[in-house]
Amino acid sequence: MPNTPLNSIMDAHFRASPEYELVLFDRLPREQQEFLSYLQKDPDFYGILRPRTQNGLGIKSVCRETSLLYITLQEPGTLPAYVKTMFGEGCNQAIAELVLDGVLQIAWNGTFVSGSDAYPLIYAEEPLPTGQGTIARLSVEALKYAQALGMNDVLKLSARMYFYNRVPAAPAWRRKFPTSESVAEYLGVQIGGSNRSILDRAWSRVSLDPPYDGWLMWKSRHARSARKRGGPSYKLYVSPDCAFVHDAFSAALEVLSDLRAPCFKIGKDVHGLLRPDKMVAYFSSFEALEEAAGRLGRRLAGVAAHGVPFSAELAADGLLSWGIDPPRQQQTLPWQEHQSWRLWITNRLATALLAAKASPQRAMEPWQFALERLRLEGVDITSWTPATTIWRVDAHVEG
Repeated sequence: MPNTPLNSIMDAHFRASPEYELVLFDRLPREQQEFLSYLQKDPDFYGILRPRTQNGLGIKSVCRETSLLYITLQEPGTLPAYVKTMFGEGCNQAIAELVLDGVLQIAWNGTFVSGSDAYPLIYAEEPLPTGQGTIARLSVEALKYAQALGMNDVLKLSARMYFYNRVPAAPAWRRKFPTSESVAEYLGVQIGGSNRSILDRAWSRVSLDPPYDGWLMWKSRHARSARKRGGPSYKLYVSPDCAFVHDAFSAALEVLSDLRAPCFKIGKDVHGLLRPDKMVAYFSSFEALEEAAGRLGRRLAGVAAHGVPFSAELAADGLLSWGIDPPRQQQTLPWQEHQSWRLWITNRLATALLAAKASPQRAMEPWQFALERLRLEGVDITSWTPATTIWRVDAHVEG
């Protein structure tokens, strides 16, 4: 297949995807308006792109600028001149994303293509390698596993990837940790426990409501600095093998107390201890997180790792890794659970994966397309490191 480099995309011919219909918000049925009323909080919101058939595509909210382009390209042709002004320096990437997301289609060999079929046409280079290391391997394994599932629901598919590498709650584990009290005793956080004195001295217990009440969480009494309201939340994942949780918890507690980290949490029942992201510490800066990881890495040298998929590896065996929770404006629907870093990733991977699986031509493997689409969102898919500019406020389409 001949490739059209991205820097010449303005010379290509496009059309609005016939798979969708553009509907002004106030033309929707009243019940749909109520269901999607939260979208009106965006002053640039225009309406939605609604699939014409049950083809697995989801609805997409669109701003005025994208809507204008979609209407203009009902008649196929090159991109109108105003597009460069409208999207500015990010024009090439904005158009590429609209094509890869199936909103626009690009002409090739007498037909129009989009999604994974259009990737080799837009980008001259081959898909990037998937990276090395425990977490990179686990992340790709999770994605390939999701591709093999006969599942067409984005949220369910995302959940399968999110929970990947969780140890099954076998009878032996259930006998060892039958209650949350048994977990507290194991961790030494109950009254009179081995870790209780340091908790009482340096930390305050945080009460959590559903759906977050599966955690034991503490905040520092002497935090070095508090996270600015609306600022990024840097999180350090501590992921020892399940047989070494007590030792890792005790070491982490000492390090986090000494550094006066803002807060941390650990799973409070058998299911929480068996998940890969069983312990998480929060920081207001990457520098503070990195310092904690360095100290903790030395303390935990030789401890077997579990490994958290879809996080950025800090230790070569996957024992320590990190991520950044998205700000509130990047959250999904208001009735859905708050998106963590990993959930934000798996939601996007699931959307791209299903779109690629529905493609009739399969120009590339769906899991490869999902990775490349995530790369455009600002994730280095070789190291799973978020870009410093990842949380863009100028996104034009949301799936």
